[in-house]
Amino acid sequence: MSGDVTILAYGPAAALLEVADTATAAALAGHLQRLRITGRIDVVDVVPAARTVLVQCSSPDALAGALRLATEFETMALPPDAANIVEIPVRYDGPDLDDVAAATGLAAAEVVRLHCAVIYVAAFSGFAPGFTYLVGLDPALHLPRLSTPRQRIPAGSVAIGGEFTGVYPTASPGGWRLLGSTDAVLWDLHRATPTLIPPGSRVRFIDRTPR
Repeated sequence: MSGDVTILAYGPAAALLEVADTATAAALAGHLQRLRITGRIDVVDVVPAARTVLVQCSSPDALAGALRLATEFETMALPPDAANIVEIPVRYDGPDLDDVAAATGLAAAEVVRLHCAVIYVAAFSGFAPGFTYLVGLDPALHLPRLSTPRQRIPAGSVAIGGEFTGVYPTASPGGWRLLGSTDAVLWDLHRATPTLIPPGSRVRFIDRTPR
C-alpha cells in the first residue's frame, strides 16, 4: 500500500485504516469503493474521514479479503472513470476575501484565480448534512480558521479553512474564511442523492463574479 497505514480492529468485521493525510485517505477510500463496485470485495460500507477510512464488511473473512486487496492501492491518481466534475459557480465577494489576500501577500484577484485553478477531491462529509471537505487547496491559501467563529454564516458561503475548502450547505455557525457565495443547492432531501458533492466526487469552482 502506498505510504504508511495502520490497521485497527473495529469489531469482528470492520477495520479502521489510519493514513498520513486527507488526500491519501480520499484516494484509498476511492480505491476500496471501486473494488466494491466491481464485486472484488464484499464491503458493506466505506467511510472516509480526515486521516482514516472505516471499512465495514459482511463477515470476518470478507474483511480479510478486503484488506488483502487494499494493498493494491499504490497511487493517488484519480481513476479514468472519475470524469464527471461538479462545477460550482461562485461570486467572489466574500467578507474575508481582502483579509485572505492580505494574509497571503496576494492580490484578491490572485486568490480567486488560485481557488478556481484546482480540481478538488471530495474527501469526506461532516459538520452538517451536505458539508463536504474538499482537498487540493493551493498551499498558498492555507490559513488557520478564524480565532473567533461567526455565529451565523449564510447558506451557500464558499470558504477555506486550513488545508480544506468547501461550501456551507445551510446557515450555521462557522470559523472558515469566506471567499464568496454560490446559489448551488448543496443539500436537498428531494433529490435521489441529497448531497450535491458526495465523497469521492471532483469539484471545480467557476468565477461568476459580476464585473
